[in-house]
Amino acid sequence: MGSNTFGKLFCLTSFGESHASAIGGVIDGCPAGLELDLGRIQLELDLRRPGQGDFSSPRFETDQIQILSGIFEGKTTGTPIAFLIPNKNQKPSDYDALKDIYRPSHADFVYEKKYGIRDYRGSGRASARETAVRVAAGALARQFLEQYGIKVLAWAKQIGPVQDLSSEIPLRAAVYASEIRAPFAESEQKMKQHLQRLKNEGDAAGGTVHCIIQGLPAGLGEPVFDKLNARLASAFMGINAAKGVLFGAGMDFASKAAGTMNDAWEVIDGQWKTKTNHSGGIQAGISNGMDVHADIIFKAPSSIQKGQLTATKNGKQDVLSIKGRHDPCVVPRAVPVVEAMALLAIADFFLLQSKQSRSASV
Repeated sequence: MGSNTFGKLFCLTSFGESHASAIGGVIDGCPAGLELDLGRIQLELDLRRPGQGDFSSPRFETDQIQILSGIFEGKTTGTPIAFLIPNKNQKPSDYDALKDIYRPSHADFVYEKKYGIRDYRGSGRASARETAVRVAAGALARQFLEQYGIKVLAWAKQIGPVQDLSSEIPLRAAVYASEIRAPFAESEQKMKQHLQRLKNEGDAAGGTVHCIIQGLPAGLGEPVFDKLNARLASAFMGINAAKGVLFGAGMDFASKAAGTMNDAWEVIDGQWKTKTNHSGGIQAGISNGMDVHADIIFKAPSSIQKGQLTATKNGKQDVLSIKGRHDPCVVPRAVPVVEAMALLAIADFFLLQSKQSRSASV
């Protein structure tokens, strides 16, 4: 199985480039008989697409999904679900000046070293444009998992040095009512101010997306080499610009003693729960029935207007100022992508657990 496919039972294979005629995907393994609301899938794509507000790439794409197979009379048939998302607003000429130069911290150099050729138009497969495919597939996985009470929500927790410290779980409507996907007003305003300052300077910001998975039964995850947190980390780290993943209390585990970090068990109304959730819902790589919490760290976009020292293909040093349509921060548009990758990973584990154990609570 190639690196363009994610999953073992619930699988997504994506294809296409930023400036190709279309991007698309094939979902294999979705159970038959699932009644789909295609309008909801389109809505998820609308939440990710560029051209929304001052802090997103001005590239305008309608991202209208076209289902090619696998759905009949509004229900999944159990066969592969293929779909296309046409690219309508390509401007490959924006990248003509970059074909003989390597952008700092970008995919240019490594792609050329790996393949001996690269699509310099918007970075080809390395472009965040490809993530629309994941969002479409994740929207389908969401409808599958909702039958079992499983929910996934993500939001912008940090942009640059501005971090939201609220322990409150926001409503999804509040997350997407915010242009930068930051649902808490005070920190949202500070994040916007920081982004505007960097944008004025021709620079960009990194940040953190927080993801919560609710309603997971205990028992999902495979011991040793395919732990739930390992697969989720793989899913998140496969997103453009992701640089790290922390679960539960994260870095606190490195500095605090076990007596303060272990999650004590208790039984309330016949339900097993932990008094604290430092583990973030995962112990020994297997879900314990508590909410799963993860923080995904993203670097700043490497395409900036601010002058950067770099080199051309022939080794000549140059100063590069990148023009074109780019996000000043990936975090706002990464939020629905984080949700999608979590949904795909959980759908896969859910099907695996269902096959493994008849007595499992799934």
